[in-house]
Amino acid sequence: MHRKIPKFSRSAREYFDGKHRFEHWYLDNQLYFITGCCRDHFPAFELFEARRIFWDRLEHYSAQFGFVLWVASLMSNHYHLVGYNRVGRNIRTLMQRFHGSVAKLVNDELPERRADFWRDQKGREYFDGCLRDEKQCRASFRYTLMQSRRHGVMHDYLKYPDTRVYIPVDVGVKRALELKAFLDGVPYKRYE
Repeated sequence: MHRKIPKFSRSAREYFDGKHRFEHWYLDNQLYFITGCCRDHFPAFELFEARRIFWDRLEHYSAQFGFVLWVASLMSNHYHLVGYNRVGRNIRTLMQRFHGSVAKLVNDELPERRADFWRDQKGREYFDGCLRDEKQCRASFRYTLMQSRRHGVMHDYLKYPDTRVYIPVDVGVKRALELKAFLDGVPYKRYE
């Protein structure tokens, strides 16, 4: 039996052209992998002040909405993070305020304002996914941790100032298992 999942999509139509539409899931007591990219891959975060704004707003709104960061990495035009969310409905407001404030404040630093700061070519501001098991959790954590190496910025993530580990993966996984914070009861393929 599948569990009821609170969702949000930019359209009320679940399918378009035979394909399932992108949607955000808002579930309580879940581990999330979240990623966002600047429109047209614009390198807005090359500026030190832009990176400072990103971290300040991410940590501020994560604390305000009870989102426990595990690991996060910021590159010049995108970010990845893994964290635990206790109250599902908070994700939507957290992301609206985080993205909105970063877009406004970083745009204030840029020589020319960027419209639709976060939107990709399909109109999505970010991707979020609930992690289903320990294996997916560890893979997402490592993927986020290794962004500086993957993009050829810095081989050692420990020396890259824009990769931050808030909770070691072993500690986080142990706690997630205790809390039963992995998504169960939903097929692994998001849409069948």
